[in-house]
Amino acid sequence: MATDQQEQLKLEQLHQYNPDDLEVAAGRERENLEGWIPSLATPAEINEALEKAFDYRGDVTLTRKDGTELQGYLFDRRTGATLADSVVRIIPSNAKTKLSIPYDDIAAIAFTGRDTAAGKTFEAWVKKYWEKKVAGELNIQIEPEKLD
Repeated sequence: MATDQQEQLKLEQLHQYNPDDLEVAAGRERENLEGWIPSLATPAEINEALEKAFDYRGDVTLTRKDGTELQGYLFDRRTGATLADSVVRIIPSNAKTKLSIPYDDIAAIAFTGRDTAAGKTFEAWVKKYWEKKVAGELNIQIEPEKLD
């Protein structure tokens, strides 16, 4: 654990650099999937859409082949050799249970919820921090926004 003096020295060293010039690893570019309804015509399209749904940080709506709709957060997927062997795991919006849905039972998927991770990169956080620091604010804390 660093002492207050060590922390102060680190901050003084950082003030010598322009934050834009510091070496930063590029983040992964995120697609804006909110509102997207992908085509699920082939097994490859089904796999791709469900992988994106797994990375999505909002609710999705799954339409099963029997016509029932299920809205919730897709938190896991388990891929097997075939669509019948693969399942997604979802927490429905209106329940606390976890359901497993086979890939081959999914007729459609829609990215219906707000992506709570959109625009929340580390670079955005650092930019807000430095804006507050330059403005002379003390005890800077960047609070997360309230979720709906």
